[in-house]
Amino acid sequence: MSSPIRIGHGYDIHRITRGRPLVLGGVTFDTDYGLEGHSDADALTHAICDALLGAAALPDIGHLFPNTDPAYKNANSLVLLQKVIATLRTHGWSPINIDATLIAEKPKIAPRIAEMRAALARAMELAPEAIGLKATTNEGVDGIGRGEAIAAHAVALIQKL
Repeated sequence: MSSPIRIGHGYDIHRITRGRPLVLGGVTFDTDYGLEGHSDADALTHAICDALLGAAALPDIGHLFPNTDPAYKNANSLVLLQKVIATLRTHGWSPINIDATLIAEKPKIAPRIAEMRAALARAMELAPEAIGLKATTNEGVDGIGRGEAIAAHAVALIQKL
């Protein structure tokens, strides 16, 4: 018999590129760069989607929203997150909480954490208090540390409906 509570982990990383908006946790940052990707490349929201799907033992977002499908070109990742929540509910699961960490040398994330938590919570129909969000740097190590990419880890707790 399956447990009525499950946990899942998600990870995502995207290269920094010029000429795109930077979107993290559904919030657009005022920068002259963004993240490379088929959708809006919101690494934080993608990691959360994969954590939720993994907890439910469902295929990852690459299977649900393939980068070969033009319907997802420049897609808003909060809309994708809403579709992930609907998919979870179809399979008898509901989110309880999220804990996530953004890893970026730039921009400063801390001033926008409350805004990101609120946007993610709205998309998942949760209270902002159910979204834990932290930010750290990579201390100058590797591509993230050199400011070439932004990554995110997320853990999701879900329950049977």
